[in-house]
Amino acid sequence: MWVSTKATELFTLHGLAGTWHFDWDRATTRLGQCDHRRKRITLSKHLTQKASDDDVEQVLLHEIAHALAGVSEGHGAKWRSLSQAIGYRGGRTHHLAPAHELAKWRGECPAGHEVIRFRRPGKTTSCAKCNPTFDRDHIIVWSQRPDYSATATSFEKAT
Repeated sequence: MWVSTKATELFTLHGLAGTWHFDWDRATTRLGQCDHRRKRITLSKHLTQKASDDDVEQVLLHEIAHALAGVSEGHGAKWRSLSQAIGYRGGRTHHLAPAHELAKWRGECPAGHEVIRFRRPGKTTSCAKCNPTFDRDHIIVWSQRPDYSATATSFEKAT
């Protein structure tokens, strides 16, 4: 896949080759992550499928800047300077919706509002559309989505 090749190219260009590596993860709400402990940059295999090539490259540059800046820098001045120097344009790295089609749980309140979650909430929740504060009259009932499948997607099989 072109993303792995691009990541390797950018790692080499910015001095991370040989010490950092690229990998895929199963994230459903964020596109990229920099893991300083494992010296690894990962991208969501689910959201990468939906992202433009430019968005993917910008996320890679964003995460590479984190690797170069160091673990405690966050989005501080050093990180901003490095990110601009390597070609990251700044701003949100993507505007993708979470991969809700992969969510396991569907909740419904008595009024019929649907709520989708990747993990089943551990405590009783109520519908924020019906009442922004907790309200026992609007308790959400959770069920596993009938179309949920824990089997690998075609993208997972290809990578």
